[in-house]
Amino acid sequence: MSHIPTTVIIGGVAGGMSTATRLRRNDEHRTIIILEASGHVSFANCGLPYYVGGVIPKRSSLLLQTPEALKQRFNLDVRVNTRVVSIDRDAKTVATEAGEVIRYDELVLSPGATPFLPPIAGIECAFTLRTVEDVDRIAAAVEDKKKAVIIGGGFIGLEMAENLHHRGLEVTLVEAAPQIMGPLDVEMAGIVAKHVRANGVRVLTNAQATEISETRVVLQDGQELEADIVIAAIGVRPASELAQAAGLEISERGGIVVDAQQRTSDPHIFALGDAATKKDFHSGADSLVPLAQTANRHGRLVADVITGRETASLPVLGTAIVGLFGLAAAATGWNERRARAEGKNVRVIHLHPANHAGYYPGAAQLHMKLVVDAENDAILGAQIVGEEGVDKRIDVIATAMRAGLSATDLADLELAYAPQFGSAKDPINFAGFINDNIARGECTVQWHELQGRLDSGALLVDVRSPQEFAAGAIPGAVNIPLDELRERHGEIANHEDVIVHCQVGLRGHNATRLLNNLGYDVANLDGGYLTWVNGQEE
Repeated sequence: MSHIPTTVIIGGVAGGMSTATRLRRNDEHRTIIILEASGHVSFANCGLPYYVGGVIPKRSSLLLQTPEALKQRFNLDVRVNTRVVSIDRDAKTVATEAGEVIRYDELVLSPGATPFLPPIAGIECAFTLRTVEDVDRIAAAVEDKKKAVIIGGGFIGLEMAENLHHRGLEVTLVEAAPQIMGPLDVEMAGIVAKHVRANGVRVLTNAQATEISETRVVLQDGQELEADIVIAAIGVRPASELAQAAGLEISERGGIVVDAQQRTSDPHIFALGDAATKKDFHSGADSLVPLAQTANRHGRLVADVITGRETASLPVLGTAIVGLFGLAAAATGWNERRARAEGKNVRVIHLHPANHAGYYPGAAQLHMKLVVDAENDAILGAQIVGEEGVDKRIDVIATAMRAGLSATDLADLELAYAPQFGSAKDPINFAGFINDNIARGECTVQWHELQGRLDSGALLVDVRSPQEFAAGAIPGAVNIPLDELRERHGEIANHEDVIVHCQVGLRGHNATRLLNNLGYDVANLDGGYLTWVNGQEE
């Protein structure tokens, strides 16, 4: 009788379950065993905050599959509440906490990540959110609570802030960094912070928690925050302890190192999901990207590799989006901070178009940022914040990056248009137009560069209307409306360094071209007054 191969999968959520079901579709005869430490498999991890907030009213909606259903449909041996404590690579076995030893032909590690808990006094009083058991504890604990403190201003922390606010709690969010939402640059994160604050959540940045109790959180500056419940959402770490103990190669940041087929340093062991490294799209360096889409894709890939199909994983962009009080914030690729840290000569573009034709009811403003490699016109990354149309635009840019399109190529993308969906010149096209203008020599100044130029004697000309200027202006600016600039350009003749700006950049561009054609060497403030305002600390 021929040997029936056995694949053991540690972890039964996104990546592990994708591996298992694809593996069964590829091979009807293999033995497939899934070992899950928690009491549930194939649950909707990303939906947990929304169950806490009551947006998802039924807990059962989070449970996508049960061991019984998976046995019936896919003939999978799914074992919940089964924690693996060791791997014997020589014997090709794993041992469980209960003492069972299970042999494998291939082992797939998909243990996910664990919440990072810093050495704060009383951290054990804080709740974390990663599993169904975690959400059950939080849901039970908030029933009679009035004040919540959330430590961490990333995606999970912000989603929890929104959902606890929906539950009627008074919420304070504490972030140690200068800004919330690390994937965004500071001026883009500022839009989100203002929106969250406007919806009733207190946001504290540059705030370090030093002590937690059942009634309060103490900050490094001595401030005390009342708290009936504390949520720690500071980030996650790869759950790579098993792999490390087994002698597998681990990255500096704790990820299980894998090749393009998701193989670890042991050819019989694969790893994927939050615990495994991914290759960065631009640098090719090992990175950690804890995103569900990537985990699911790599699960399918591992199953194909195990059953003899030639395939390889691709570098990742880290495309992500979060929704907060009706606002969406999304990012893909590198932000400006990362690009500059990597030594790139960057071209940065801000624009603030409407999500669809302005004359059609319901148009809402988008805030967009494109980071471009000035040497080769490659798109390094993008960030978009707005109420409508954010997901569509970030997906278009992520697809363009994957396809190798340049920033200027965005101008020629043929995108669906009707007044209620977009514009004849879509915001994506506009980003390409602006990039093309700058690539062809139009000078721009970034919001964070402006003060240095003004301190060195530059003249700042605000070309908005007198009414707009009176409603709010950059200190030191002089107002010469665009429609008067042809007659009044002599007022800037004696200045060597001239910067013009409007509200969002378009009239500034028109003013720049007008003055260039009259012989002046001027620069446009990229993204206009609105980008400058977004970059200012509150």
